[in-house]
Amino acid sequence: MAVKFHDYYETLGVPRDASQDQIKKAYRKLARKFHPDLNPGNKASEERFKEINEAYEVLSDPEKRAKYDALGSDWKSGMDFTPPPGTGGGAPGGGTEDWGGFESFSDFFSSLFEQPSSGGRRGGVRITMPGSDVEVELPVTLEDALHGGRRRITLNGGRGLDVEIPKGVRDGTVLRLAGQGERGMNGGPPGDLYLHLRLTPQAPYRINGDDLEMDLPLWPWQAVLGAEVRIDTPDGPVKLKVPAGTPGGRRLRLRGRGLPRGDGSRGDLHAVVSVVVPEQLGAAEREAYEALKRASSASPDRPASE
Repeated sequence: MAVKFHDYYETLGVPRDASQDQIKKAYRKLARKFHPDLNPGNKASEERFKEINEAYEVLSDPEKRAKYDALGSDWKSGMDFTPPPGTGGGAPGGGTEDWGGFESFSDFFSSLFEQPSSGGRRGGVRITMPGSDVEVELPVTLEDALHGGRRRITLNGGRGLDVEIPKGVRDGTVLRLAGQGERGMNGGPPGDLYLHLRLTPQAPYRINGDDLEMDLPLWPWQAVLGAEVRIDTPDGPVKLKVPAGTPGGRRLRLRGRGLPRGDGSRGDLHAVVSVVVPEQLGAAEREAYEALKRASSASPDRPASE
């Protein structure tokens, strides 16, 4: 008996080489849209939901998908199809399963996979629906990015969940926690939880790609004569050598004290120099600046220049 060919890929709106993840996402989106409980009394939605479930029943199962793909890519939706010898050739006994008030698998499906009949029995198949995915923004600290960490989050409904934050995350990193989304309906699989990480600023550091930046204020004599200054870094205090004649705006680099990279290395920490002019001078300090003015070869009525 000839039956109508069903293009399951077209039904789900995916290409023939779609991955299982693409098929699953397409199914979830369509199932939520056409589920009978969300479209009560809408016969067109019921029929569309039946088609979507039938397509997913085949394409989500590697063995069934392989058998379906063996028909070749020349078949088109709506064409007549004669089941290969040895298949069921239709629902035995002429009966159908029940999917909440409408028939289950098409004759095409039954002819390929020998779907057993219930002999007219109702209530043989339960409608299931996958749970929705959940997307949440999660603020993380610089400490989390440097060393990783464990966070306790609370989802809708008060459900608590411990989350491992891997070392080296960046602003915008997305963590997927499979099966931690909303529950499915009637035993359907749960959705996934997607955590969008937002790296919060942490003074005195600024993030620039893999590198960190910080301001380094210096007194004029430190910048002019050079100095060894003690600064705090995310890994603890260190001594930084300031070369003599360091101008404001110069970047002094501390290698390997930035953010972790995927290859195990780290970015750098850059200390950006600014020269601080003392607002209050003692008598000796003023005299020293006056002596510098007299000794300088620079013109006293011209701005500083290189």
